[in-house]
Amino acid sequence: MVLILHLSFPQSETVWSAYETLGDLIRMALGAAVCIAIVIHAFKQPKDAAAYRTWLYVGLAAVPFSLIVAYAVW
Repeated sequence: MVLILHLSFPQSETVWSAYETLGDLIRMALGAAVCIAIVIHAFKQPKDAAAYRTWLYVGLAAVPFSLIVAYAVW
């Protein structure tokens, strides 16, 4: 999501100057829509027990990996 947000920023200097060119405005609108869709899908509650188990397994793998990557980048 951070990559999409970064790429959707206008190529001109500020966000407020995105209205000057149609391409920057479209890029910013599409980027915002995709980021909102990702956030909605990421925080949607699972509907059954198997989905909760899947999120538990993904979390057990993703949290240590993300901490290691954050430590390495820092």
